[in-house]
Amino acid sequence: MALLISPIVLTAMQRIEVSFGTTSGLVALASAALASALIVAGTFVKTMVPLRWLAVGSNVGFIACGALLPSLPMLALHGLLLPINVYRAAEMARLSRRVNIAAARRDSSGLWLRPYMKRRRLATGEVVFRKGDRADKLYLLAEGRIELVEIGQLLLPGRMFGELAFFAPDRSRTLTARATEPGLLLSIDEVTLRQLYYQNPEFGFELIGLVAGRLHADIHRLEQALAAGHARS
Repeated sequence: MALLISPIVLTAMQRIEVSFGTTSGLVALASAALASALIVAGTFVKTMVPLRWLAVGSNVGFIACGALLPSLPMLALHGLLLPINVYRAAEMARLSRRVNIAAARRDSSGLWLRPYMKRRRLATGEVVFRKGDRADKLYLLAEGRIELVEIGQLLLPGRMFGELAFFAPDRSRTLTARATEPGLLLSIDEVTLRQLYYQNPEFGFELIGLVAGRLHADIHRLEQALAAGHARS
């Protein structure tokens, strides 16, 4: 067995020496070392944005190594991963910009969530959710009007709704939402929200601010209504 293994090991060592004994081989070795260092650095990163960019750097390093050796499997694998990581990194960078702009403008409408929401056409009289239903989505009204049946309140386009029940302990709807005319509704589910939060913690803080702002506005309206009732009495 030893006699069989020895020639294999010797051949492998000779190939390594030939590969890395040239200038291109040394560059390939340096590229692979840098790419490996970026992967190790990624294990210490706590957020997804820098992790994606580190992955992009490691892909570039391994592509250079695979092209110079040459190693077709290495070249093919990282050539496939590079555009995926670039796309994801750019997507998260766009999310960060939208969140920062919304925070700077104190935008409580939730429009910055729109690119991550699903579209749904509503017919007149169609019920979005009923009182007591489990809250599994946040909604943004893009077109039309929504009535909160129990209190007779109309929601106009640009209004986010359903967020308070979504974060409530029992996750239960407290009102029924029904379309009073044809419209366009956007929604985002819990799985997507969790993905966005873990990819970008700033998104989570802005979402908390959105919910807190809506709750504060509802409390303010209730206080005004109570004050008006006391004034009339």
